[in-house]
Amino acid sequence: MNLEKILAISGKPGLYVLRVQTRTGFVAESLLDGKKITVNLKSNVSLLSEISIYTYEGEKPLAEIMQKIADKENKGQAISHKEDNATLAAYFKEILPDYDEERVYPSDIKKVLNWYNMLQAKGLVTDEELATTEETPVAEELVAVADETPIAEVKTPAKKAKAKKE
Repeated sequence: MNLEKILAISGKPGLYVLRVQTRTGFVAESLLDGKKITVNLKSNVSLLSEISIYTYEGEKPLAEIMQKIADKENKGQAISHKEDNATLAAYFKEILPDYDEERVYPSDIKKVLNWYNMLQAKGLVTDEELATTEETPVAEELVAVADETPIAEVKTPAKKAKAKKE
């Protein structure tokens, strides 16, 4: 497993793992309780591999930031996301000194730390698993599912030929 199959679903707590695609969406499994849910394509879903944090030089991928947290904490738990905003900002400044303080809000820092701690608690924080590739096949698959809405074929019953009377 890697960040490419880890999802954040708007309105749902925690993180989810993409399990199976369906015709109308997909099935995801919660990392919190292991329950499976179906998610339709209208839901606001974010792949963790697609999320970036603003810096003054550009954007840094979330996987890179999580790797820095893992290195700082020796693959252990980070500070709680429930700390006060000043503590969270100071911690995040250690991890990513050039993050854009005007565009990265305390709520964003809380999400990143909460997600990292969830992944770490499930044993998903390793060098191999946090690495992402250039391509994201899951994102392409999700788009492909949206584009492949089948159109039902309408079959009309064949007309019976009437026997001619002579």
